[in-house]
Amino acid sequence: MILSYEKHLKQSNFAKNTISAYLFSIKQFYHLFDEINKSNLKEYKLYLIDHFKPQTVNLRLRAINCYLEFIKKEKWKLTFVKIQQKPFLENVISEADYEYFKKRLKSDNNLYWYFVIRFMAATGARVSELIQLKGEHIQTGFLDLYSKGGKLRRIYIPKKLQQECLIWLKQQNRQHGFIFLNKYGERITTRGISSQLKVLAKKYKIDPKLVYPHSFRHRFAKSFLERFSDIAFLADLMGHESIETTRIYLRRTSTEQQAIVNKIIDW
Repeated sequence: MILSYEKHLKQSNFAKNTISAYLFSIKQFYHLFDEINKSNLKEYKLYLIDHFKPQTVNLRLRAINCYLEFIKKEKWKLTFVKIQQKPFLENVISEADYEYFKKRLKSDNNLYWYFVIRFMAATGARVSELIQLKGEHIQTGFLDLYSKGGKLRRIYIPKKLQQECLIWLKQQNRQHGFIFLNKYGERITTRGISSQLKVLAKKYKIDPKLVYPHSFRHRFAKSFLERFSDIAFLADLMGHESIETTRIYLRRTSTEQQAIVNKIIDW
């Protein structure tokens, strides 16, 4: 049954990471329980709540619900746990730190990593999407991705970034194929990008907590709304299924909140 479910997920165009996470959840369930029924499902939810953070709980429940749809047991679907959102964004690289990071990488002629952070911060691409970029996408100016259910998401490459990257690729005689490769000439992994960003953060004395792939995606959203306040358009660019997910970017970071408080409160 699990093999059939895996085949179903692949045919439904689920992302590779999503498939892996969903299969893990189903295997975890069957490791704990012999069969799937209402009682065991409720026990599994309680087990998750006791052992994991709300975000992880909901990810596992989403996987279970998808599986229940697959086996035609939709009526058994579980409700998600409520996640208490903080009134501010955490660990988002500031525009000043981002500009400094870019400048240092470029001055050191470390153009590979310069373009890694540029593409994430200028397109809003997830790191899993970043590593799918090819020279052909740079030439056309966009990358089309199909999510679950065959929904299209287009990642636009800004003109200035496109022109700059084309020059870099031409210098390396690499106009075709994947852009971001490892030292073995294979496509770099998301983990490889994450670990190297931490190394570079320490080298340039930037807080490592602020330097991770999703931080640059956050930076894209924050900078976009500061310049063009169309949250519906941003939701499309980010690939969010619900505009409510995008609303978090209307909030300020805790650092920004502190600065405003310090500036305006004089009583």
